[in-house]
Amino acid sequence: MYQVYATFEHSANLELAISSLEKNGVGRTDIFAVPLTNRKLERKLFDTIHHADGVSLISTGAALATAFSVIGASVGFRLAWGPIYWGLIGAGGGFLCGFLIDFFYYKVVKKRQRLLRGKNSEVILIVECEDGLCDTVERILWHHFALGTARVEI
Repeated sequence: MYQVYATFEHSANLELAISSLEKNGVGRTDIFAVPLTNRKLERKLFDTIHHADGVSLISTGAALATAFSVIGASVGFRLAWGPIYWGLIGAGGGFLCGFLIDFFYYKVVKKRQRLLRGKNSEVILIVECEDGLCDTVERILWHHFALGTARVEI
């Protein structure tokens, strides 16, 4: 006895796959579909010690701080406060500018893209079948555009 796991987008292809499985000898009680829910809360942009999501808001800021401090230091030779102060002012301004660019990008642009794309939740389909029917079940699932499949012996 095997269990075949497959993931699908929530679409008509899932319904077609289930009906094809039923036509090919898989009982209705041997098919189990579980819809996944979408995230309701927004992602946090600021990381903590215990949670990091891989999104860095300081990388662009660090690059712009370096560039602006070099520019500020070189221009500072001609200005009243000197190159050190103007280099520090350039670094602070560059970091703030880069941080605001990243913050705007992840807060506004990425959120709008996610809403326009309309990310639907996926469905996990679990099918229990005999060893001889396992290849047929996987072929049917792949034919109906499964995102991925796995086979486990129980």
